[in-house]
Amino acid sequence: MPEDKGWKSPYLLLTVTMLLWGSAFSSSKSVVAQLPHTVAALLRFGGGAVALLAAVAVFGKPAATPAAATPAAATPASARGGGRRAAFAGVLGVFAYNGFFFWGLSLAPSLDAGIVIPVLSPVLTSAFLLVTGRERASGGRLAGLALGLAGAVVFFFGAGGSAHGGATRLTGDLLYLLSAVCWAAYTLIGPRVLAGIDPLRATTYATCAGAVLLGVLAAPDLGEVRWDGLPAGLWLNVVFLAIGPAAVANLLYYRGVGAVGPASASLMMFMVPVVNTVCAMVFLGESFGGLQALGALVLLSGAVLAVTRGRVPARPRARTAPTAGREPSEL
Repeated sequence: MPEDKGWKSPYLLLTVTMLLWGSAFSSSKSVVAQLPHTVAALLRFGGGAVALLAAVAVFGKPAATPAAATPAAATPASARGGGRRAAFAGVLGVFAYNGFFFWGLSLAPSLDAGIVIPVLSPVLTSAFLLVTGRERASGGRLAGLALGLAGAVVFFFGAGGSAHGGATRLTGDLLYLLSAVCWAAYTLIGPRVLAGIDPLRATTYATCAGAVLLGVLAAPDLGEVRWDGLPAGLWLNVVFLAIGPAAVANLLYYRGVGAVGPASASLMMFMVPVVNTVCAMVFLGESFGGLQALGALVLLSGAVLAVTRGRVPARPRARTAPTAGREPSEL
């Protein structure tokens, strides 16, 4: 049946997306090793903005006047308002998030980033929803949050006190924590801020706005870079980060989530720390201390429990396009 085929293919798209996102942490770390972290962030998301603009030019035309749009939503004024809201969201979801992320990469292994950011972000989001009463507390959700937060404490303690850690690594991990806070906040405001605008266009506007601010932040460091001495491998890495994790992954992700829904897609997100761990250990030689590894496992288990509430998400009967900003897409 066509539904069976549609049920299987989105997971292939989402798997490719998670492979791209998972590899982005170690790839970004290798760029930071050769450039100031502010310049590295600018190159990645400046290139990502260009790639997404190209994607909008190729794929975004049919979405300009969606059939389901209301007359009010289709007006030029409303479209301009959606673009402004998306750009505002980019200040938080692209500029602040990546400012802390790349700063953290200059101090701590990418291995830690791949645990703290994609795993702790849903824990923080769930905790906020429960505290504000926007979601009901269940035994599974509360147990997952408690387990996740306990794992985070152990993880950070291991980062600062183990033989593999130290004050510098702990500082970097705390910057990753700030990145996770930024992404959790972006996830929470995304549906309201980006309502009424095509997800691809919203991501493009947000990335462009964030890239401009990252350019301002990087301006003092641009003169210190010896551009003529940069190796070709670094430029290939930058191109990969801009086209792969930013542009291609977003296109695949929105298609996948539109078919299976955000609940099932959120479970796929837990592939990211696994992929990142393999890449960081194999290509960068990074490693965990025993206490930090224990904290990572506890944190991951708690996050899965908090997201699923102890249940496997049901297969959706019919899905519409996902709301922009609802799931992480700029790792």
